[in-house]
Amino acid sequence: MTAEALKMTSDKVEVPASAHAYFSVKDLHAYYGESYIVQGISFDVKEGEILALLGRNGAGKTSTLRTIARLDSPQRHRGEIYLGGKAIHEMKSYQASRCGIQLVPEDRRIIGGLSVEENLVLSQVDGHTGWEIEKIYEHFPRLAERRSQDAVTMSGGEQQMLAIARALARDLKLLLLDEPYEGLAPVIVQEIERILQGVRALGITTIIVEQNAVAALKLADKALILDTGQIVFQGSAQQVLEDETLRHDYLAI
Repeated sequence: MTAEALKMTSDKVEVPASAHAYFSVKDLHAYYGESYIVQGISFDVKEGEILALLGRNGAGKTSTLRTIARLDSPQRHRGEIYLGGKAIHEMKSYQASRCGIQLVPEDRRIIGGLSVEENLVLSQVDGHTGWEIEKIYEHFPRLAERRSQDAVTMSGGEQQMLAIARALARDLKLLLLDEPYEGLAPVIVQEIERILQGVRALGITTIIVEQNAVAALKLADKALILDTGQIVFQGSAQQVLEDETLRHDYLAI
């Protein structure tokens, strides 16, 4: 991005509705073709908090993450998004990424034919680096052991670790996770949870979409439940864990 373009982006800084919120979404709408998927949702997350974004299949969870990460066409969404007081909603995906928003999609997007270390280095090619590679290995010893291995030959859990590590290799401020526990054995889920707790300890804000709602709720500080694109609950994760009716009606657990 040119210096002029960077200045234009910085001129669009605005203050979100909540002075205590680090990340804010205001009246967000998203469409997929003719379908109206996300229908005017608003929420705030404090710095370092983990938000569990929950709901049945088709509720609009992944569409919400993709809109935050600016991956869909601007014609497919409207609303306001702020990170650290900076307006994100008019940015392109690469600009949002450079501001610190990193999405780990359900399919992880590990690059085959490249080693673990090459996948990590590739995340830093634009010069906007986060953690140094050796620091990542300190927190992900499994990846250090496999640094020269073709990344796609690792187990699903190890690939998920690599996907999270790639986000840390950039300038990470908001981590978006789409189904991080999908297909993983319980013991690997526990290891991923430990990693995410470490991410929270660093003050990094996280939004997690996960069908394993109980696991996500035990990790999260806050919960937001979507039903047909609208918010039906917003509050503490502990409230959802303790409310059997809420879990049964909207999460089928």
